[in-house]
Amino acid sequence: LDETDPDEVIIAIPSAPGTLRAKDVAACRERRIRVRTLPTVFELLRGGVQLNRQLRDVQVEDVLGRDPIVVEIDRVGAYLQDKVVLVTGAGGSIGSELCRQIARVGPKLLVMLDHAEDNLFEIEREMLDERHFSNAESVLADCREPHRMLETMQRFRPDVVFHAAAYKHVPLMEANPLEAVRNNAIATRITAETAAAAKAERFVLISTDKAVNPKTVMGASKAMAEWIVEAAGHAHPGTRFASVRFGNVLASSGSVVPIFRGQIERGGPVTVTHPEMTRYFMTIPEAVQLVIRAGDIGAGKGEVVVLDMGEPVKIVDLAHNMIRLAGYEPEADIAIEFTQPRPGEKLSEVLFSENEAAQPTAAKRINRAVRATPFDPDWIDSTLTALEALVLAGDEANLAERVVDLIASPGGDATKVVPAE
Repeated sequence: LDETDPDEVIIAIPSAPGTLRAKDVAACRERRIRVRTLPTVFELLRGGVQLNRQLRDVQVEDVLGRDPIVVEIDRVGAYLQDKVVLVTGAGGSIGSELCRQIARVGPKLLVMLDHAEDNLFEIEREMLDERHFSNAESVLADCREPHRMLETMQRFRPDVVFHAAAYKHVPLMEANPLEAVRNNAIATRITAETAAAAKAERFVLISTDKAVNPKTVMGASKAMAEWIVEAAGHAHPGTRFASVRFGNVLASSGSVVPIFRGQIERGGPVTVTHPEMTRYFMTIPEAVQLVIRAGDIGAGKGEVVVLDMGEPVKIVDLAHNMIRLAGYEPEADIAIEFTQPRPGEKLSEVLFSENEAAQPTAAKRINRAVRATPFDPDWIDSTLTALEALVLAGDEANLAERVVDLIASPGGDATKVVPAE
């Protein structure tokens, strides 16, 4: 750089790790040289990238210091070829990326289901107009409505169901516990039962690390969703059930990256909860590639498979990176303010509970969470039935009390080892 004094630097190494990109960016910034990058491996794998038009500024995903996860989607997703695949929450961050990558594998039909009209319209338009994928059907439906879900399952007879529909914003769910349980737990039960009734071959739930030792209503509702899938795996042996658990997804709607980006654009301050707060991060394409891979492993008895997220990242380091990438210096140009953790918010997330052991699978970077004492499916069924009655009655106080009890003692006195089959 010092010898040539360039006007601009272009990083043209798609597989470059974040550490290398970060080093290049830092050297260029010191010399006030603009630096841009060609697409990463993840973007290339998504297809449709025209390299000469895809030069872009370096983003925070590029410099986190993590080794990129690369999955041969055509190979690991071969089980979806010539199949009818249904994705719930198809217009969301994870759901829309699932649709993009499933379309590349060549399904017989891709059914995109969402209750948000605008989101569904956008992914439908992208599939038809931009990707020229015509084997897609859009369904405007709500997973909380059993009759509509059964009608949809019986109409399309999906071979594989990816259940990505969920509410995920912790403070909102704390303020609306009835909807958290209704949408994340009860809707999962409805979707799983109707999928099994339609004789689906596989059912994959998208879960979260917040389901581990949950401290919030949102986390508890996702933990219940995992229990529901486990119970369904034992009740419906004709369908292979699994949950896929992972942490935060960079740049997904409502995530910390777009929040920080907006704060930087407004001149700050950038608000960080705590200087020691850490989170696991993965890009949307990485997460979805591993979700598709995870859908093809396991015995199908509702087990939880966990994506290896690498090392956790300090949120304050993420803030520093984003401020510098925007052309500013932390504290000098853009202030960082530390706020207090919200109720139930943890300083660090874990991917396995104290009662779970990580067991490797045949797939790289995918482990199985093996619980020492599996839940009794009958207890799961009776518990969800009781919770559903409270939701239908609008009994928020008793529902909240019951959820607190479940968090404190998951499985209650009914926890027992499921008989071997």
